[in-house]
Amino acid sequence: MSESRKQNYLSGAAILAVTAALTKIIGLIYKYPILNILGDAGTAHFDVTYRVYNLLLTVSTAGIPVALSRLIAAANATNRNNQVRKYFRVGMLAFVIIGAICSAVMVFFPNQIASMMGDPGAAPGIAVLGPGVLFVCIISVYRGYSQGFQNMIPTAISQIIEVVAKAIIGIAIALWLSRLHYDSPAISAGAIMGVTIGLGISIPVLMLEKRRSDRTRRRLDYTDKTLSSGDTLREIMTIGIPVTLSASILNIISLIDTKIIWSRLQHGAGFDYSMAEVLYGVYAKSFNITNIPSAIIVSLTVSIVPVIAAAVATKNIRQSKAVMESSLRVTNLFAMPCAVGIAVMAYPIFNVFFPNSNPAGPVILAILGVSSYFICVQLVLNAILQANGHERLALISLPIGGIVMIIIDYILVSNPDINIYGAPVGTLFCYIAIMIVDMLFIRSRIRGCPNFLKAAIRPLICAGVMGVTVWAIYGIVSRLAGNLVSLILGVGSGVVVYFVMVIAIRAITREDMLLLPKGEKIANLLHLR
Repeated sequence: MSESRKQNYLSGAAILAVTAALTKIIGLIYKYPILNILGDAGTAHFDVTYRVYNLLLTVSTAGIPVALSRLIAAANATNRNNQVRKYFRVGMLAFVIIGAICSAVMVFFPNQIASMMGDPGAAPGIAVLGPGVLFVCIISVYRGYSQGFQNMIPTAISQIIEVVAKAIIGIAIALWLSRLHYDSPAISAGAIMGVTIGLGISIPVLMLEKRRSDRTRRRLDYTDKTLSSGDTLREIMTIGIPVTLSASILNIISLIDTKIIWSRLQHGAGFDYSMAEVLYGVYAKSFNITNIPSAIIVSLTVSIVPVIAAAVATKNIRQSKAVMESSLRVTNLFAMPCAVGIAVMAYPIFNVFFPNSNPAGPVILAILGVSSYFICVQLVLNAILQANGHERLALISLPIGGIVMIIIDYILVSNPDINIYGAPVGTLFCYIAIMIVDMLFIRSRIRGCPNFLKAAIRPLICAGVMGVTVWAIYGIVSRLAGNLVSLILGVGSGVVVYFVMVIAIRAITREDMLLLPKGEKIANLLHLR
């Protein structure tokens, strides 16, 4: 790879990494007013529908764009310009048909889908989300086309437009319906409408960008012979389906697990439907808080893959090991204090963000706070496997974790004394299992295996000291002030103590900082050598 192409690739990866982190954070911020408008019961319906959307989003940002981008890039590099056009035309026709069929199923059979998920109240939201399936398919083809020319800007802009529109429109409609005193399924559907409209708005942006790109290619030679439409579609599917399945495994398992939790709360633990709504809604609220650390870690996983892959390609085992250890250390330095902080401060965090919710919330949040660490670590471990050419091993580790979660949830949620508290326990052990299996794969398949303990020990010391400090300060302040003041002072003191500890025991190196955006400037500011 030439230096200019390498820079284009790394620049594109950085754009997508920053955009992914930004859109996830905006998406999470948008949920908090929505979830407070909906209440516990409405949150349950919103979450069930949103899990369907997350699966669609994974499909739109994984298999189809990857397949088209790879095929179009290869055809463009060999001046097969007619074939580039055909990849786009065949891909668009195929996925418009698939999207239209899936949209029709969701629009015309929402009650059946909602009942299958165990939550009849999710039916209005599923119907409203139906057109979004078609929009997702169209968007994915346009994004794959632009990425095939190493142009990540259209994807980034459309993602930001989509998430901002989703937030503004979704909150506005939910507030309007709430003031008109609609029931929670209707308000939840109104919030979901922001997702569908946001997807629709981003399509014209991608269409205009493609038209601009095509104008710059008018003078190119279009005399090359093309594959048949059937062979073209087969090429797209051959690449796209495995990538989509790998990326969608946890989303699919999550949908199955959602059905199990709803079912076991009612038919195992013996709660009526209205109480199951409340309990599942509290669980969904807590899960949204613990998604924040992993949303930020995504940018790190995207940035380390090309760096490790380059070292592996040049057989530089020492550099590859150093980068892997640095990425694990940075992950630990970020994820450990987040997990400890959420677990220790679960009570004020939950009650500040979601006042007047069911009292089960803080305990659920504390357990999910611990699980957030393992979610972050498995993301980086999967990125390490991918960078070393073992991306298909995720097809083993992720289902193992999913099966562990389903078994634990089925058993624990059915117990009336445990009920919804079993769901976060299942999540915790799911990601522990994935992490352990990934570590075993890395140790057995990768030369220059990173030292996992070395990457974790100093961050663990820093997080432990921080946790004790936060717990002590919160215990004192909470006797004199409310949740908000206790939360601010507790988190503030924790950040200061953790920062001092990291510098004092040299828990981070200059090489670690270089993996992060603006890392060199931060390293210079902290005088890291």
